[in-house]
Amino acid sequence: MSRARATPATETILRHWREAVPNDRLAHLVKDATRALVRGLSMRLAEHGVSFGHWTFLRILWEGDGLTQRELSEQAGVMEPTTFAALQAMERLSLVTRRRVGDDRKKVYVFLTPKGRLLKGRLVPLAEEVNAVAMRGVKPADVAVTRAVLLALIENLARDEQDKRMPSTRELARLGARSKSRPRKSA
Repeated sequence: MSRARATPATETILRHWREAVPNDRLAHLVKDATRALVRGLSMRLAEHGVSFGHWTFLRILWEGDGLTQRELSEQAGVMEPTTFAALQAMERLSLVTRRRVGDDRKKVYVFLTPKGRLLKGRLVPLAEEVNAVAMRGVKPADVAVTRAVLLALIENLARDEQDKRMPSTRELARLGARSKSRPRKSA
């Protein structure tokens, strides 16, 4: 990346990683890289009136239309209320429809509309462009190693969380409220 073309925010992040804490935790570096990739794609998606949150669901539905809201939440890695709110907005934009199928009145299935399906041809090239920009000047062998390392990180962390449970946002709020209401012991 040409340093002359970097935004002030990017310059700050790069200076942080190159000078201030070149050996800081990998998690922070991955977060900053993810943020840059998401921002690059978000700017391109906005030109087509699509938010990054909607992109996430569209991408999943392009691979397998007709998922339940719960399945969609799980695949997107977000809580069901987040999925519900996004799908409401996507329905208003005529990108998806939701309906019950068969006798199970509890399950709501999500289907792409023709408009939602059509967006794939316009939006996927934008994601490919962002990836190409991000990989500019990076050797294919380095990309392969990076992919292998990131996949290993994901696997290791998935294995680690097998005996753990992620509390809901509501549970976390209750825990926080309880800890604030308890008087502190003086030392």
